[in-house]
Amino acid sequence: LVIPLSFTRNFGKEPALFAGLDHATGDAVIPIDVDLQDPIEVIPHLIEKWQAGADMVLAKRSDRSTDGRMKRKTAEWFYKLHNKISNPKIEENVGDFRLMSREVVENIKQMPERNLFMKGVLSWVGGKTDVVKYARAERVAGDSKFNGWKLWNLALEGITSFSTFPLRIWTYIGLAVAGVAFLYGAWMIFDTLAFGNAVRGYPSLLVSILFLGGIQLIGIGVLGEYIGRIYIETKARPKYIIKKVGQIK
Repeated sequence: LVIPLSFTRNFGKEPALFAGLDHATGDAVIPIDVDLQDPIEVIPHLIEKWQAGADMVLAKRSDRSTDGRMKRKTAEWFYKLHNKISNPKIEENVGDFRLMSREVVENIKQMPERNLFMKGVLSWVGGKTDVVKYARAERVAGDSKFNGWKLWNLALEGITSFSTFPLRIWTYIGLAVAGVAFLYGAWMIFDTLAFGNAVRGYPSLLVSILFLGGIQLIGIGVLGEYIGRIYIETKARPKYIIKKVGQIK
């Protein structure tokens, strides 16, 4: 049974995946990309692990040789950063291709957030997890529409969805900058009183103002990112809108 879902517009990859989970009816659910780079031959191995008692079976890429060097490095950096500052941690080199039990799917469907980072959501629900490794095939035709800018935004989505570290770190940056400013001010007073040296003029003052202004703008940007997410969540708009649900047997 195939049930095609037609949306009123393109709501993005993550809401589309959530819509699939909302409408899936099986005892287990396996999301897979339509480009079929993820081989369907892996599915029986996922089912085998599920039947052995796993709630979620991750399909993990054994290598990323089909990706370019830049994409491999940026993915590596993202996983390291995310798992360092966020909770829960996400498994490296695992995408949406996985098996989820009905219990896991029902738990995911209860989550109300509109800003979706599905890798984090799927890790957050927990349950007994197993892994199946596989080699991903080369893309047969076309190019991925998921460009560098979209990957960057997805990375920001992941970090801000599951970590407050970017907010907390500005407390320490503020303390460090204030400490340096205090020490520098104390040194200038001592230098003037002890040695009679005049305080240097506008260049040092201008550099200090520009430095502190830049630090403040970065901090405001980080704060704005979180406030923007709160704004989107409080509007409570639906994750997606279905135009038509077809049914093909």
